[in-house]
Amino acid sequence: MQRHLAYTTALALIMSGGALAQEHADENGDITLYRVFVGDHADPTVTAFDLTAPDNRWTFETAGQNKLYGVANGAAVAAIQSDDDAVNFFTSGISLHAHGDHSDIEITEPAAIEQTLTGPRPFHLIDHDGKVAINFDQGGYAEIIDGHELSHGELTSTQLKQALAHHGYVAPIGDLWVTSVASDAPVEGDAAPGRIGLQAINADGTPAGEVATCTAIHGEAFSGAYLATGCDEGVLTVTDGAEGPEMEMLEYPADLPAGQSTGTLLGSRSMQVFLGNYGDGLVVIDPVDEPHFRYVELPFRRVDFVLDPAKARFAYVLTEDGSLHQFDLLKAEITNSAKVTEPYSMDGHWNDPRPRLAMAGDEIVMSDPNAGLVRRIATDTLEEVGTIDVEGKPYNIAVVGGSGVDH
Repeated sequence: MQRHLAYTTALALIMSGGALAQEHADENGDITLYRVFVGDHADPTVTAFDLTAPDNRWTFETAGQNKLYGVANGAAVAAIQSDDDAVNFFTSGISLHAHGDHSDIEITEPAAIEQTLTGPRPFHLIDHDGKVAINFDQGGYAEIIDGHELSHGELTSTQLKQALAHHGYVAPIGDLWVTSVASDAPVEGDAAPGRIGLQAINADGTPAGEVATCTAIHGEAFSGAYLATGCDEGVLTVTDGAEGPEMEMLEYPADLPAGQSTGTLLGSRSMQVFLGNYGDGLVVIDPVDEPHFRYVELPFRRVDFVLDPAKARFAYVLTEDGSLHQFDLLKAEITNSAKVTEPYSMDGHWNDPRPRLAMAGDEIVMSDPNAGLVRRIATDTLEEVGTIDVEGKPYNIAVVGGSGVDH
């Protein structure tokens, strides 16, 4: 009886996947499909739907509010619930396989992965080199997950120990790892220890190098051969050298606004460059050539920003007046702007419901919590091309998918 049920379930998924594929295929069998995952601000739920066919919709329950990440080349989605000490995972139902001159695409329904992670305050997630690393800030360790296994619905992980529990991260660099390092100075009450730098470590957590100074280390991203992380002194870069990770501090130049720093970084996959926040503006960071920093002041404070993976020179920035700006990384300037939503003030708590941005081919996908909508915005004109109703307050968002051939 169990075998019969398993067979029936598998057959149903195959038939459903075939129907979903046919729904999005053109006459040549080419498919472009983006699937959106949205976490509600108040309710412990994740809603998933196909961007151009939103009636294809699924709802998943979790323990609490979710920060969502597409991982394993978009084949899976991680839902981190920092306040509820849990991480859930979903298979996205979209698998892309590159074959040089084209990619194959396989489509099924998304599904919750049965295994979950629990532990004290999961927060930062890094997906790089086939490994997904999630820092547990109050546990003093990171869970290292096999991305290939996760893409097939299996959760396999190991723990990488840190010297002290703190709000930080670990990331793979070649055959080793780097971890943020916390100060061992005494703290008062429930205060978290300060962060003082970055250090290379082995897979068992033992040191493999000296601590490189990076005061108040926060934010990280990969681009090309570089990992970059924000510090009070500047941006610390890391590359894989012949004898392990090599670190270099790019100090903030004197012409940047004083008393500010970078704490959020995005790394381009198509060219070696980073985009970071800096006070009320943005900074384009070239880890190789000078000037390393090019600063641009924004007309209002930044709500969220995202890089365009298809048009690598562009990023998109939402500011608190409700305007969306196209930002040219090569020129380091705003090239287009349009009003897309009501104002969302940055005053108040950092986790108040505010829009979040993601990319889906030639569209920007934006959650709009107060309107209960997900908005679709064209990248070339910044004009709205559609909206999708989502119950509750749609907040954190992840988009997976792309284009391929259905054989």
